Amino acid sequence: MPLDPTASTRPARVGMRLTLPAWAVAALIATAGVGGMVGAHALAPKADAPAAVAAPMAPVAAVAVPDFSQIAQQYGRAVVNISVSGSKKVSAAEADPMQEFFRRFQGLPPGAAQGAVEVPVRGAGSGFIVAADGIILTNAHVVQDASEVIVKLTDRREFKAKVLGADAKTDIAVLKIDAKNLPTVRLGDPDALKTGEWVLAIGSPFGFENSVTAGVVSAVHRALPSDSAVPFIQTDVAVNPGNSGGPLFNGRGEVVGINAQIYSRSGGYQGLSFAIPIDIAQRVQQQIQKTGRAAHAQLGVTVQEVNQTLADSFKLDRPEGALVAHVQPHSPAAKAGLQPGDVIRQIDGKAVVASADLPAVVAMAAPGDTVRLQVWRDGKATELKAKLGDAQAMQASADDDQQAVPDPKQGRLGLALRQLQPDEKRAAGIQQGLLIAAVAGPAAQAGLQPGDVLLAVNSRPVNTVDQVRSAAALSDSVALLIQRGQERLYVPLKTEKQAG
Repeated sequence: MPLDPTASTRPARVGMRLTLPAWAVAALIATAGVGGMVGAHALAPKADAPAAVAAPMAPVAAVAVPDFSQIAQQYGRAVVNISVSGSKKVSAAEADPMQEFFRRFQGLPPGAAQGAVEVPVRGAGSGFIVAADGIILTNAHVVQDASEVIVKLTDRREFKAKVLGADAKTDIAVLKIDAKNLPTVRLGDPDALKTGEWVLAIGSPFGFENSVTAGVVSAVHRALPSDSAVPFIQTDVAVNPGNSGGPLFNGRGEVVGINAQIYSRSGGYQGLSFAIPIDIAQRVQQQIQKTGRAAHAQLGVTVQEVNQTLADSFKLDRPEGALVAHVQPHSPAAKAGLQPGDVIRQIDGKAVVASADLPAVVAMAAPGDTVRLQVWRDGKATELKAKLGDAQAMQASADDDQQAVPDPKQGRLGLALRQLQPDEKRAAGIQQGLLIAAVAGPAAQAGLQPGDVLLAVNSRPVNTVDQVRSAAALSDSVALLIQRGQERLYVPLKTEKQAG
């Protein structure tokens, strides 16, 4: 299920709200209880009894609950409230939903003749001071579209903050206020966290400044089915809109994460929350302070999960790894020799268990780094090396490729496609897909319309024109999954043979 923290937790919607479409399967953060004691006892065996069974498990030692009041008293002063204001451009339908209703009532195609309008943006979130001279960490989505950012300290002083930089991929932003000798937090090691360990959050849920909530770590290194490459810390700490960007403390009073997302069908806390590990935030902070932006590496592959059926098909001993579904042309993956159908099982000696493990490791590497890949191909393991590219440069190149089919008459499907803009994705409630800009030939005969969004070809999600071309080249007929307004439907289409 795709997740969209950036779109659903932006300032316009105040803090950390994450609302999913009704058709989506909910999965953002799971909870776990405190580890308990496994009680067991065994009767002494009789003399003529067979060999004794395994001894009962030893009881788990009791662990004292941390003194959360001391943590809040000592480090709560370093937690700040952030309010933002600004404006953004949205479609006319987003600004006035009734326009879209009347347009469809009049029989016009969805989104026809829409213009862009400026709308005000206001929001709130949290942050925390990491340097006494005014360096503050928060979430990128808290300050997105903001023209003014105000930071309020616990002593009620307010400062206008400068956004030094924001990284959407990790959802980290770095702010600077003109102040000295400020209280700071102490940073810890998120890799030392254990499931069931006590943690504490401080933030401004619903504007209630410096609110403290506590819970346990539900899981670590949690990869989410989204564009995010962050291995999240999953907790059951009560987190609500306004907690975005606030710190997550361990029982020793060290910040181990930044609260960033919740799963909610109501907009409020439902026992599921995610935090970004603080070591990732530190890495992004250092890059932003040095260069103004964060650089992420990219391999250039689209991967999918390996289930038991696929594992059997590829003769794998267990359903683990990242199955390569697509290799971007001229990418580091293509140059390394990766092929669709390869299963990546290790990267630099680290096991790839779930498909999301791969992008999480790659995105945290630096462009230009060389990685070793253990790949399963044709029933045996092989080793490959890939020199990673710059994600931003590769995305710019991929965006240029979207204009490769300007005329629908040039393609086998009769489609002119382009990338969806962020506001178009938000309006449609989707994370990936291509906008159908024009139709001709087979597409027109099948009833496709400009404004439809192409989501998948033959049940395989598509996000680039090249993916559509590759799928269309495999068969004389394809099934296209499209979204029209709020409805989804499959459209069968016979491809058109090209001369030469």
